[in-house]
Order: sequence, then C-alpha cells, then structure tokens
Amino acid sequence: MGRVIKVFRTLRNHWKKSTFAACVLSYGGHWFYGKHCENVLRREACQEAREFGRKLIGPQEPLKKATVILNPAASNGKANTLFEKNAAPILHLAGVEVKIVKTDYEGQAKKLMDLMEQADILIVAGGDGTLQEVITGLLRRTDEEAFSKTPIGFIPLGLHNSISESLHLITDNKVRRITSATLSILKGETVPLDVLQIKSEKEQPVFALLSLRWGCFRDVAGSISKYWYLGPLKTRAAHWFSTLKDWPQTRHASLSCLPPVPRPPDLPAEKPTRPNLLYRIYRRLQNYWNPPVEEPPIEPEPEQWEDRQISTLELTISTQNRNPVKKRTDDFMVLSVEPDTLTVGQFITEGTKKAEKPLECTENALQLEASACRVTLPQEGAGFYDIDNEAFEAIPVEVRLLPRKLRFFCSAERQEELAQVN
Repeated sequence: MGRVIKVFRTLRNHWKKSTFAACVLSYGGHWFYGKHCENVLRREACQEAREFGRKLIGPQEPLKKATVILNPAASNGKANTLFEKNAAPILHLAGVEVKIVKTDYEGQAKKLMDLMEQADILIVAGGDGTLQEVITGLLRRTDEEAFSKTPIGFIPLGLHNSISESLHLITDNKVRRITSATLSILKGETVPLDVLQIKSEKEQPVFALLSLRWGCFRDVAGSISKYWYLGPLKTRAAHWFSTLKDWPQTRHASLSCLPPVPRPPDLPAEKPTRPNLLYRIYRRLQNYWNPPVEEPPIEPEPEQWEDRQISTLELTISTQNRNPVKKRTDDFMVLSVEPDTLTVGQFITEGTKKAEKPLECTENALQLEASACRVTLPQEGAGFYDIDNEAFEAIPVEVRLLPRKLRFFCSAERQEELAQVN
C-alpha cells in the first residue's frame, strides 16, 4: 500500500511531466494499434489473393497481363509507397503478370497511352488527374475501339478519388480502400461507365468520367486552401471574401442542347451457339435461290439543337456515373444551371455544401437532360473549367455523351449498396 501511495504522490508532485508522459503514451499506443490494424487488413487481403493464385490454369492458357499506370507524385508523393505496400503484393500473389509504368511529369500518362500494348487489364494507380489523363490518352488513339474494351481498374492513391465512391466501398481507412479496390480487380466484376467527350475547335478532345464545372463555386473552391489558418471556418471565409472582391458573380453563356437518346438493349454476355451444318447449308441455298432484297439505307434525321441563353452562378455538366448500376431507359448527361438570384448569405451557405459535394445542385437549380450540348462563352474573362478536378482554360466547347464507353472493375458490395438506392 505504501508503494501505491508513493507512486501517486510522485505523480502529483510532478504533474506536468506525468501529463506529458500520459499524452505521449496514449498517442503512441493509438499509433501502434492503428499500424497493427493496417497489417491485419493487408494480411487478410493477401490471403484472399493467394486463393486466386492457387487456381489451376490450362497448359496453353497464359497468365493474365496487367499494365499499371502509376503516378508516384499522387498523395503528396506517397503514392509509390502506398502501392508497393498495399496493392503490389496482392497482384503478385494472385499470379498476375504486372508491368508497372511510372509517370515523371504532368501530362505524361496521355503520351504513354499511345505506346501502350494490348493487355488483359489496365490499372490506374493515382488520383482524379491520373485517371483523366489515362482515359483521354486511351480514347485519343486511332484504335481506341479495340483498346476501350480493355477492363480498367482504379486504385485510389490520390488526394481526390471521386470515381472511387462509385466503384469501391466508402471508408476513411486508406489501407482498406486500396486493398478493396485491388481485390475487386481480381474478382473480375465490371460495370459500364459513360464518358464525356469535350471538344473545342483548336484543341484535341478531352475526356471525363464525372463532370465539367464552370462558375464561381468552382473558382472559390480553388482558393479555400489559402485560408488554412482559419481552421473549420476557412470554407465560409473563402466564399465571404470572394463576395467582397466581386458581387454578383454572374456568368453568361449560350447553350445548345440535343435531347436524350433511347438506350439500346444490352448485348448478350455469351455468343449464341452456332447452328448445325444442315441448317447452315439450307440457309445458303435459300439465299442463293431467293436472295434477300437490299433496302436503301435510312438517312439519319438532322439534329434538332435547342438554343437558350443562361445567366448563372455555375454551370455543371455531369454524367450519371455516381450510380452506374441504376437501370435507365435513356442515355443522357445532366446540365445543372445554378440560379443567379442567391443572396450573399445563401451563396456562402450553398458554397460550403458544394465544397464537400461539388456535384450536388442547389434547390432552385435548373436541370436539363441532353445527349450533347454546345457551350458558347464570352471571349474574355471566362475563367477556367474543372474537368474531373483538373483545371482547363474555359473556351467554347461541344460536350457529347459516349454512353457505356468504358468498363471499370467494381466491388460486388458497392454494387449492392448502389442497387438499394434505386
């Protein structure tokens, strides 16, 4: 008992040191526990991947080949370490022949796609910028019809991984997010995603999976980090300071839209069986003696563009890839035109919401459905676009929807969650 009293007396007499030691031990214990949980997640993922590697393959069946486009600069330069610790062991244990190509500078992924050879799987390891570059380079190829059929896996290693919410489980644990995304590639379940083709008169087309944003909410979002010293108030402060510089921040543009197009039926997953030899001979003889009459080709109807002038705080053109498993009868993209009648207080409130969910529109926003649109902007002071979180100069463009153009690997658990939202 005397020793216990002596210990408490020492702690009381040296309460500053005791408090500091308790904080250090608490933080250290929490850090070590977090590292232990991450190792457990890695071990479980590797054990699951090993089961794929143990499956028998035929003597003439080659190993699956995967090309990985890795951006080491993603996640503030930590992407290479994250990939080597969490994703690479899973791919190797599964018996996948992996070819890793690392980018050295911004825009290199587009050039690398011109040189890429055909592979069974294309894996993008990085963030929104890396993914946008890869699909742009892929769809700019002259043989893009063949290469666009290659299934694509996305391993979220960047600071912004917007499409990951549509493909993988939503979690704050970075290790779980990466291992889950890598395992979904091995399991082989894919979903089709729409693509936005953004073309101007001068530049080559740019392709996006999520959205094109233009307006003041987008401009303010890029300046929020400058007010880091205000802590949780930085988002509101950035919007308030922007109103002091310029108000109202109305943007004017001209829109021309094409209506949505009906979605064609899904093609059968398996090819129909070939008829027997007698039936094929009978069909050949029938076509020889009674050749089918060739009908003249049907000329396509002229496109009916609908023009309108808009005055808005922000224009957003987005796909429906946030829920790729939702059943649809038409193929269209959504144009959200934010009202220009917001007060300063409403602008700050709505801007704070958009900073967290940029594709969520305000209550009174005008929403249009179109299969294609042309955006004509003023010649000066148009600012910049955000195309999948990448900045581009705002110029007149034509945006077309390429429905179900690419197939991405998606976890079965996330598909079930999204199906329940329908």
